[in-house]
Amino acid sequence: MTLTGWMQIVLFCAIVVALASPLGAYMTRVFKGERTFLSPLLVPVERVLYRAAGVDERREQHWLAYTFAMLLFNVAGFVFLYALLRVQGLLPLNPAGQGAVASDLSFNTAVSFVTNTNWQNYGGESTLSYLAQMLGLTPQNYLSAATGIALAVALIRGFARHSAQTVGNFWVDVTRCTLYVLIPICVPLALFLVWQGMPQTLAPYVEATTLEGARQTIALGPVASQVAIKMLGTNGGGFFNANAAHPFENPTALSNLVQMVAIFAIGAGLTSVFGRMVGDRRQGWAILAAMGVLFVAGVVVCYWAEAHGNDALNALGLAGGNMEGKETRFGIAASALFAVVTTAASCGAVNAMHDSFTALGGMIPLINMQLGEIIVGGVGAGLYGMMIFVVIAIFVAGLMVGRTPEYVGKKIEAKEVKMAMLAILVLPLMYLGWTAMAVVYPAAAASIANAGPHGFSEVLYAFTSQTANNGSAFAGLSGNTAFYNIAGAIAMLVGRFWMIVPAMAIAGSLAAKKSVPASAGTFPTTGGLFVGLLVGVVLIVGGLTFFPALALGPIAEHLSMSAGASF
Repeated sequence: MTLTGWMQIVLFCAIVVALASPLGAYMTRVFKGERTFLSPLLVPVERVLYRAAGVDERREQHWLAYTFAMLLFNVAGFVFLYALLRVQGLLPLNPAGQGAVASDLSFNTAVSFVTNTNWQNYGGESTLSYLAQMLGLTPQNYLSAATGIALAVALIRGFARHSAQTVGNFWVDVTRCTLYVLIPICVPLALFLVWQGMPQTLAPYVEATTLEGARQTIALGPVASQVAIKMLGTNGGGFFNANAAHPFENPTALSNLVQMVAIFAIGAGLTSVFGRMVGDRRQGWAILAAMGVLFVAGVVVCYWAEAHGNDALNALGLAGGNMEGKETRFGIAASALFAVVTTAASCGAVNAMHDSFTALGGMIPLINMQLGEIIVGGVGAGLYGMMIFVVIAIFVAGLMVGRTPEYVGKKIEAKEVKMAMLAILVLPLMYLGWTAMAVVYPAAAASIANAGPHGFSEVLYAFTSQTANNGSAFAGLSGNTAFYNIAGAIAMLVGRFWMIVPAMAIAGSLAAKKSVPASAGTFPTTGGLFVGLLVGVVLIVGGLTFFPALALGPIAEHLSMSAGASF
């Protein structure tokens, strides 16, 4: 570990914390329908969209209607994207002549982008046309991100409102999020990425002659515009197969830093939105602090493991850290930081191959996802995932002091706790259930590249990533088979929507409750004690649930590596 590496990590954290409050203030104004500096330009556009869709922006929805609208919206997006992938060979803007995508792969890909997962069992430059990338994937990057943010705002309204029957209007929230938040940030971000050397063109692939005289095809395309929203919207799907490790998707150290900041920006800003909307900004800072503790702990372990390297090589005098699978233009520190950022934020973009990390270095991204992507998390999804843990933590605190648990003036009762536990228990069902099936089913086991605990980690990582709607790949697993395409799609759907519905039920229940004034017995939820309790609950739930699986994978591999064995 080096001073320069730590300085990179500290600089990243400082930028994210500095952005949280101003971005949160702006988003609060947007979702309250208040005037912003973009209103003169965008209000007329917004009203035209409402008239075209038959939406009354003043009419709000009950949580059931809000949830149904969200589900209907996502079904329509899935159908459109699936159909586009199946017929892309017949459509224009296809300079490489890509044919129709297979039915099982189209199913997996359509589900992946609708659920904000962006898991890819294909290479973008060798499978998809420019039209499929621009008309199919990029719009879903915007809309799936906007969906997550809208749901988080609806849950915030549940905590903030009193004796209310509505939690907002889904169509209005998605429209405002896209128009006022995502597009205005992505346009300058895309221009910045072009300046850094990222392609943005409809020109065909380029044929080049190498120094050895061989012919090489260099893939191009409208890359910058998709990368901007893939990072800001925590989508993570790569235009190229190598994702952010590809020089055309991540050309420089500066672009690497800016992309990491973009991944965390909205998720961190939403904690400020929460504090502002419930009337106590300290509440938002407490949530961000809990996220920050978990994040920093993960970065420290991952950076240490990668800087320490392989004990077997160290014993031979080949110390110097683990550079396998990493880009030299980023190095160990920035690669470890990126791995923790992308898996803490449900993004899935990678600038290094996690399959090549040390056992403990690769375990941290796995744990980040298994905890439910609540460490900043995907845009919106991270906040409502963390708020589910807040409900559990407040319930535990209530049991310890012997009184009804309260949070921001709302009593947390049996219904909220049951919904929170339902949302939490859905995730291990998919992580562990599909992994258990894959390692014993011969057709699935045949796709595993490595033996022993490392091969087990490849399968566990794949289903964890898909269920958590992350989308990053451990690599080493041949996932483009009927089994993995279908099983992965089911895991993504369950991981996304079986958590959303209980979260929305909590929002509706809380919105209908009266506000309870704080008393001498109210547990304070803005200080270090609450932050510690929340972090403890997250780690205890995760430890009890996932430690046995981790012991079979990365922990066993680390112990084997220390004994001189490798896989």
